[in-house]
Amino acid sequence: MIKKFLVLFCCHLLLANVFSQKNIPRPKLVIGLVIDQMRWDYLYRYYDLYSANGFKRLLGQGFSCENTMVPYVPTYTAPGHTCIYTGSIPAIHGIVGNNWYEKSIGKNVYCTDDSTVKTVGSNTDLGKMSPRNLWVSTIGDELKLSNNFKSKVIGIALKDRASILPAGHTGSAYWFDEIAGKWISSSYYLNGLPGWLVKLNEKKYPDQVMLKDWNTLLPGDKYGQSTADDKKYENTIPGERTVMFPHRLSQITSNKYEAFKYTPFANTYTFEMAKAAIENEKLGTNSVPDMLAISVSSTDYIGHRFGPNSVEIEDTYLRLDNDISDFLNFLDSKEGKGNYLLFLSADHGVAHIPAFLKENKMPGGFFNESDLAKEINTHIERVFSIKNAVLLVENYQVYLNMEEMNKNEKYYPAIKESIIQYLIKKWYIVNAFETEKIMNATIPEPEKKMMINGYNPKRSGEIEFVLKTDFFDLN
Repeated sequence: MIKKFLVLFCCHLLLANVFSQKNIPRPKLVIGLVIDQMRWDYLYRYYDLYSANGFKRLLGQGFSCENTMVPYVPTYTAPGHTCIYTGSIPAIHGIVGNNWYEKSIGKNVYCTDDSTVKTVGSNTDLGKMSPRNLWVSTIGDELKLSNNFKSKVIGIALKDRASILPAGHTGSAYWFDEIAGKWISSSYYLNGLPGWLVKLNEKKYPDQVMLKDWNTLLPGDKYGQSTADDKKYENTIPGERTVMFPHRLSQITSNKYEAFKYTPFANTYTFEMAKAAIENEKLGTNSVPDMLAISVSSTDYIGHRFGPNSVEIEDTYLRLDNDISDFLNFLDSKEGKGNYLLFLSADHGVAHIPAFLKENKMPGGFFNESDLAKEINTHIERVFSIKNAVLLVENYQVYLNMEEMNKNEKYYPAIKESIIQYLIKKWYIVNAFETEKIMNATIPEPEKKMMINGYNPKRSGEIEFVLKTDFFDLN
């Protein structure tokens, strides 16, 4: 089971005193800090190299919940952030993945896509987003409802989904346009960027970063928690030729803003954006609490490229530790100790790269969802003479072509059973079953509960399968 950590940092209260006070002081500003793809063990794996005022301060002065779990599958960025900020599960909040097949309109959709809105802040289409696919309210929504919308709620992240879903329906959200190299938003929220953000964009921080190279923060021999730097199974930063330090960012000539996301300096830029929002939106100075949802996205981009055992990830977390320390010092100065509450969590974790596991004589591997869909279609056509029975395989589920199933209704139960048996015979699949019959599936109760929580009849496939440990979709 995937473990998720939660660190609550409350500078102003001791729990023993809270319950004894008649007038409980409320924080003026609540800050959610989600680290995309952060494993729980990163808190301790790099502990000796962390500064005194970053992760160590959170652990030392805050409360660490060390036995929390992600209560659903599958785990991705969108459902992870949504779970944190709604307290709900995909079965209820509707965000079952980053993408899914929307049965009501008969098409595959991205979680925050919205063709009815326009980009604000650039000329690209990357701002045509909104939270309309989210079915429930968030913490920020409820906060605003509680005081007649006096509170300010803002979401900030490189990824659109990591800022939009936490900000909810009534907040504001800003994310990074990897084509234009700017912070942008959507006409769902506003008609034009605020002046302070226009000025921040004009500083062209990403351009300045991409003129320099990324080398390790510390001497190479200090990175004792990582594999050797040169591993064939690691991928390069987009536009780069090598997987080793130093990463020659200055030599990347095309799609440099996309490459920027794969550096720890994009995390620093996210915190600079957060500081600018706090200062210019005057967060924490109102008569009611405000909320700022920050998501650190580059940890996920870098993790997918290099893996959790890489020097790049270790260096990224050492730099992130410095970013957090700087941000906490900023909050102390700007808001004042005792006037803000900060919690830190992760939207999901990450498993080891299968090639790393094989290198160390452990099982693991990849499969391809698109290839699997083609294989199942070939199988069903051979057995039942029905073409295109499967629309797609996504989120470890098989979405059937219901138009074809309705035409061949008498074969429908047999087709589903045939697909299930075909999947079970795959060497990387442990089990498969009809999603609407999860309650009767012969799988361990903990897994069954997670699958029930992740199942949504309007957005989930008709068949779900369980992979062997440490096997993943290639994409």
